[in-house]
Amino acid sequence: MNTKNIKFSNNQYRRSQFDLIRLEELFLRTELDHSPVELHKVEFYVILIIEQGKTLHTIDFIDYDCKKGTLITIRKDQIHKFHKGQNVKGSLLLFTDEFLITYLEDMEVQKTMLLFNELLHTPKLQLSSKNLKDILQKVSEIKEEYFSIKDKHSLSIIRSELHILITMLFRLKEKSDSVDFDKKYLTEFISLQKLIEENVTQTKAVKDYAKMMGRSSKTLNTICRSIVHKPAKEFIDEICTKQIKRLLINTKLSIKEIAFKSGFEETTNFFKYFKRQTKVTPEQFRENNSHFPFLQSISL
Repeated sequence: MNTKNIKFSNNQYRRSQFDLIRLEELFLRTELDHSPVELHKVEFYVILIIEQGKTLHTIDFIDYDCKKGTLITIRKDQIHKFHKGQNVKGSLLLFTDEFLITYLEDMEVQKTMLLFNELLHTPKLQLSSKNLKDILQKVSEIKEEYFSIKDKHSLSIIRSELHILITMLFRLKEKSDSVDFDKKYLTEFISLQKLIEENVTQTKAVKDYAKMMGRSSKTLNTICRSIVHKPAKEFIDEICTKQIKRLLINTKLSIKEIAFKSGFEETTNFFKYFKRQTKVTPEQFRENNSHFPFLQSISL
C-alpha cells in the first residue's frame, strides 16, 4: 500500500491555500478520512501553538513534549501525528508555499522555508510568557480577518499578518537555537539539500552532488560543516536513512523492494548500510514501529 496523496483543501476559502483551525476542534471533526492521532503526511506547512494543557507531538519518529507556550513548525511532506493529551487547547495555521509565493518576494519565501527546515534547527520552540502573548496577539488578528471580517481584502491582510508572524518567529529562532539565517553558505546548503532529497535514491556519492552544483567535494564538505556541523557524506546518509524509514513504515513493500527503491542493487549492502546508520536491521525497525499505521497524506 503506497501513500495516498490528497491535496490541500479549505472549505472556508476554497482557493486561499490557507486555513486556521482550533486544535481542540480538530479532534471533533467527523468528516476527516483519517485519524489525526495516527501518523500522516501533509502537503503543506503547519504552525502549531499550544495555548493550554500538556501533550506530545510526533514528527519523523521523534516525540516532542508540548505544554503552554510550545510552538511546533512542520515542513511540507514531513510525517507527524497529534496526541490528544488532557485539556489541550491551541491553534493550527496551515498554508501552502503557493500562498506565500503569490505575495512575497523570492528571498522572503526562501527565508520562510528555512524556518520549517528541521535539518537546520529543532521544530520545537518554547515561548516565554511575553513572547507567547505577542504571538497569540498576531494570531488573533489573523483569526479576526479569517472568521469575522471575511471581505475581499482579508486574504491579502492575512498574508501580510502571516509574514509578520513568521518574521517574529525568525527572530525568536535565531535567539533560542543560535541559528544564523544569513550565514555564509546557507543558500548553497539549501540547494544541496534539495538536490539530495530529489536524487538520493540514484546516488549517495559526494562527488556526484559536487558535479551537479558545479563545486568541488571539498567545498560541499565546507558547506555542510558550516551549516549542520557534519561532513557532506554524513548529511547525505541522514537524508537517505530518513527516506528509507518512511518506506519501511509507510508501505508493505518487501525489504528487497525497498532496497531497490532506495538505490541498492544488493539487499546485503542495503542491510549493512541501514544497520550502520541506525544500529538495527530494516526488519527490526519495521517491527519496532509496527504500531504505526500506514501513513496517509491528508488535508485538514
